[in-house]
Amino acid sequence: MADLRRENSSSEMSDAQLMQQLALLGWLTTDSVACKEFLTAVTGIQVAREVLNRLSGQGKVDAYRKECIQNVADFVRRNPRASQQELNAEVEKNVHLFASRVQALDHTTLL
Repeated sequence: MADLRRENSSSEMSDAQLMQQLALLGWLTTDSVACKEFLTAVTGIQVAREVLNRLSGQGKVDAYRKECIQNVADFVRRNPRASQQELNAEVEKNVHLFASRVQALDHTTLL
């Protein structure tokens, strides 16, 4: 299943938002039952996906993963002559931080 979320500028709609807006536009312009049912289905899917994302903490996990990778990349950029041992230590530090933050999600209320 393709992930309907994608990174975009703040002025660009996600694929899911675009589908919902198309369904809404169809319903508003035709007032048909089929368009209303499509809008209801698309909106229901978006709400269900968001609730699941919040319950599972997947959004936070994704953000922590991205931050971990960015921290390592920043270290490499700032320290182009770092030894393999220094690189390994930095990666290990960031992976441990990522793991502890994800583990902490299990102990918090996500909604």
